[in-house]
Amino acid sequence: MVSVKATAAVITLLTVCMLATNTSAVYYECCRRYMVIKIPFAAIKGYSVQTVTEMCPINAIIFHTKKGKACTNPALNWVMDYVNRIRNKAQMVHMKTSKKQQ
Repeated sequence: MVSVKATAAVITLLTVCMLATNTSAVYYECCRRYMVIKIPFAAIKGYSVQTVTEMCPINAIIFHTKKGKACTNPALNWVMDYVNRIRNKAQMVHMKTSKKQQ
């Protein structure tokens, strides 16, 4: 007959394996290559940053647009210009909001 300890060990091992499998699925949607066209600034709603990991092979700025995500090369001047413009907008919103709350 199987002991309670052995059963608990098997269940724990299976749980850990399942969690490890689900964690790697998170990286499925990472950028693997850059888009080649410049997107209009007006189409951008925000951005996120991707750094190289085991599952994601490139550094990228991911612009979030009305139509989805666009993976761009952070080495391109227009990409960093867009990032700076978004940051400046966020800073202005922060300053206006801070003044109203004082």
